[in-house]
This record gives sequence, C-alpha cells and structure tokens, in this order.
Amino acid sequence: MSSALKLVSHPLCPYVQRVAIVLQEKGLAFARESIDLANKPEWFLHISPLGKTPVLLVGAVPVFESAVICEFLEDAYAPALHPQAALLRAQHRAWMEFGSALLNLIGGFYTAIDEASLLRKADEINARLQQVELAVADAGYFAGAQFSMVDAVFAPIFRYFEVFTGVDDCRFFQDLPRVQQWRRLLAQRVSVQQAVAADYPKRLRVFLLARDTALARRMGALTAII
Repeated sequence: MSSALKLVSHPLCPYVQRVAIVLQEKGLAFARESIDLANKPEWFLHISPLGKTPVLLVGAVPVFESAVICEFLEDAYAPALHPQAALLRAQHRAWMEFGSALLNLIGGFYTAIDEASLLRKADEINARLQQVELAVADAGYFAGAQFSMVDAVFAPIFRYFEVFTGVDDCRFFQDLPRVQQWRRLLAQRVSVQQAVAADYPKRLRVFLLARDTALARRMGALTAII
C-alpha cells in the first residue's frame, strides 16, 4: 500500500500518541496536522464524525478511532505488533481496552475537584496498576522481548506520570516492580519519545494548571515553592 499517510491530531491526546507509535514502529512515513479541538475546522468534522482525534488519512480516505486505526495499520503493514496465536491476540486486545479504561481513570484524577476525590481516583488507578503488575512480563516489554501493540497503548499512559507533580503521597507505582521496569523501558523507546513534540511536558503542565482542580492546586503550590 503506497498511499500517503497523514495523522490529524491534537498535541496532548494520548490516543494520537498510540497511533504515532505504531506508525513509527512499522517504519511508515507520515505527515502530521494538528487541530484545535476547541475550534474545529469544518473539513475536520467531515472526516471525523465524532469530532475527535486521531484521524488517519490514507490518501483521501479517513480512518477514525485510535483502536480501529491501529488494527488497520496492523492488517496493512509489517512488522506485526500482535502475536500470531488467535488467543494471545485476543488477550492483547483486551489489555488494550484495559489501557483505555485506565486513561479514563486518569482523566477523572486530573479533573477531580477536591482532595477526597483526587485521592479516591489515585487509589483506583493504583488498584488497576496492581492488576497490570500481574499481567506484565518479568522483564522486557508487556509480553517480554517483543514490542507489541499493548506497549504502544501503555506508553502514553505512563507519560502522564512524568508530568504530574505534587502527588508523591499517591504512590502510584509503589510495590509494582514489573510495571516500574516496563515504564522505564518504554520511556527509552525511540518511537515513544518521538510520539510527542519536545514541548509536550510544558503544554501538559499548562493544561493541568489552567483547571480549577485539586491537582492544579497541588501543582501550583509546588511551583510557588520552587
């Protein structure tokens, strides 16, 4: 397949990141076009029925929803990022859905209005990460030596925690040695590093601090001290 690829994206969207990682892992050249989701252009609404990013333009043909885009790329381009065995493939897809649910919890964490809600969401996130601890390989990536689609899904999740500050008491990764080594390994992967612009941490901090939330107050207090 030789059609030009363009990724229509928003700079902070973790779902965009997973698609960008998959594109790079498959060695595919692609262009990016960022849009402002608060002021969506008319052309974007024509190619994204749900008004969300990412959208992958394959020539003039749009593919929307990150999970669908990733599966299309898996079907259309080598190398394979899913295991060959059907049951293992199903398990990996299930953990991809788990990752999406974890992203929803993280959204609830950074939008929590008060401390009680913030800590409750932190406990829920930690409980989910404990489940991941039981599933991830002892060493290497999610399934061991081979980078997989599950890794592409979890790398943007872990990136959030590099920017969260003032939440040491939440202890997200305490007593999770496998998750911690997996997180560190993913952060070193070139495709993961290149999935966002160099100013991503600054943009995310600005986004978080602009909200009237418990996390913003914690981060703001820490910034004031520094």
